[in-house]
Amino acid sequence: MKLSVALFFAGLFGALAAVFILLSFGTDYWLLASESCNPNPEESVGPGGVTIERGDVVLQDAASETSDVVLYHEGFFWKCSFGGSEDDNDLLWKLWFTNQPHSKVCMHAYLFPFPVSQQTHNATEYDSAIIYRGFWSIFMLIGVAAVVLGGFFIICAAPFSSHRLYKAGGGLFLIAALFLLCVVVMYVLWLQVLDVVDLYIDHQRATVCPNFQLSLHYGLSFMFAPVGIFFCLLAGLLFLLIGRTIRIHYQ
Repeated sequence: MKLSVALFFAGLFGALAAVFILLSFGTDYWLLASESCNPNPEESVGPGGVTIERGDVVLQDAASETSDVVLYHEGFFWKCSFGGSEDDNDLLWKLWFTNQPHSKVCMHAYLFPFPVSQQTHNATEYDSAIIYRGFWSIFMLIGVAAVVLGGFFIICAAPFSSHRLYKAGGGLFLIAALFLLCVVVMYVLWLQVLDVVDLYIDHQRATVCPNFQLSLHYGLSFMFAPVGIFFCLLAGLLFLLIGRTIRIHYQ
């Protein structure tokens, strides 16, 4: 393989890695969630606390009909929520970039380990969740910084054909892939293996309603991360190979 061809593909993979990782880092769609609750499926409570039985006719205004479901999307920077209706066939699409209502509420998500909250857990468990989320955030920042710095080293290496800069850039891409892989694994463990989601559901069913339902989905931001990791690995290995080849050539 000619050196120029290797440089082209290494640069292409490095650029794609940076794009996908920055998209994953900058967009708040790592997690999509919806929660709904029907407190009394057989005997519900109407306006004014009056019990509604079979055969009763109840008139509802538009505002009450749109609060059947609470939708969430969450990422590194923000966690946003807004109400929806169970009768909406395109409910999931409202979690994406378009068609979101102006009434959505957003809060900083740096140290907010959804779905854990201080109200649903005791102090010790909440502190553990904060620490877990803190390490997740630190690994994310290290991975993004390594990609950006690695790209800077490669840009500086190109005019001078410096094998040291190529090796340093390749090493930074591999470091970024390692830390971002830890980020993805930690997120999957948080939602699928650890019991935080089950504890949250149990708390909501005990305090809010017995038929509380929580639905979790991985968003596009989460899906961008493995793609960026794959291109990071390819770019890092190619840049290390290029640096080694240049060193041998000029010896």
